Amino acid sequence: MIVEIEHTISNIAISKAQREVEKTPSEPFLPPKAGGSYEVDQSVIAAFPIPGTEVVRALNYGESLWGKTAKVLVRLPSRETQYYFLKVVSLGETGRHMCEGEYESLKAIHALSPSFVPKPYAWGKYEQAEHETYFLLAEFRDVGEQPADPIKLAAGLADLHQRSVSPTGKFGFHMATCHARIAQAVNTWEDSWCVLFRRHLSHVMELAKPILKWPEFDVVCKLTLEKVVPRLLLPLQSDGRTLKPCLVHGDCWDGNTAMDAKTGEAFVFDVCSFYGHNEYDTGNWRAPRHRLSNKAYIRSYKKHFPVSEPVEDWDARNLLYSLTFNIGNTIYIPGSQQRQIVYDDMTTLCKMFCPQEYKAEMMKVVQDTMTGATEEKGKHEITLDKEEEEEEEPL
Repeated sequence: MIVEIEHTISNIAISKAQREVEKTPSEPFLPPKAGGSYEVDQSVIAAFPIPGTEVVRALNYGESLWGKTAKVLVRLPSRETQYYFLKVVSLGETGRHMCEGEYESLKAIHALSPSFVPKPYAWGKYEQAEHETYFLLAEFRDVGEQPADPIKLAAGLADLHQRSVSPTGKFGFHMATCHARIAQAVNTWEDSWCVLFRRHLSHVMELAKPILKWPEFDVVCKLTLEKVVPRLLLPLQSDGRTLKPCLVHGDCWDGNTAMDAKTGEAFVFDVCSFYGHNEYDTGNWRAPRHRLSNKAYIRSYKKHFPVSEPVEDWDARNLLYSLTFNIGNTIYIPGSQQRQIVYDDMTTLCKMFCPQEYKAEMMKVVQDTMTGATEEKGKHEITLDKEEEEEEEPL
């Protein structure tokens, strides 16, 4: 009999560090507000889907960690008015990846499920900007309750996963989409989901290592890639099992889902898609800091899309899939408290699937640390001896 673990959708308990710093918010999301005028660049005006469209006014709308967002009221040649959503990012080449990647992701999802995402219209580069700036122009949707209703969100996400078809029949995407500021290493096509995910996770880990500068973190990263990933993902496509490449959202958390205030339907946004294992989209639901950690979400989703075989590996796969999101949070979100959490999560996986290798590698770290300390002590003593000799030399 499986006993549900409190605080998480998985039957693998969250770490002590995560229990201490993360609580599921009980207060409602504050709806985005419009206020303060925003000047629309000529490049955006030129990108309006209907020639002759004029800007009536534009207001700053909501918040974005990496740029600005605006609600743009326009007048069409027919004299009717319409709203557009505008996102603007001034991060140079990173901004280009972010805007183009979101445009291509929205386009892929909208072609399949037009009510599940805002319709994308254009992306491009600002003509009149002091810094290299890019934009995304999309349909404006009225954001209501966040996150979206469990039943409606699960139905929409599962429908996207089930009906999507990879254009190559493989895992990957035709370009690198961005999770936050990270250009994801998914811009390739692979027959093996294990190969693509390992490439994706490895890239995120390599970005984190020079920032964290933590030998033990490097060890669990190495073992996770070499031992845990193949142990958990190769069985999905072995012993006669097949795995369908599904179009995924890529960053499905509370703030990227909502109920449409006008239609009452669930929809998603801020997507960074690729064709992967459908369960990847629920990896971010494990964290207690997200309202999607409410078990109603995963239960509703599993009713629409059954767990992949081997079913007994689902809990560990869910933990594995949470890593890319939490590592990204660690290195790029101001004030992040995920450093210890993501280390603990990888340690849990290593102890589950490669305990002997984990023990041996950690012993090496301890030995190297002791050796390094001894060498430093020796250098310090030599320096002191030289200083004493210099002081004793006669004038």
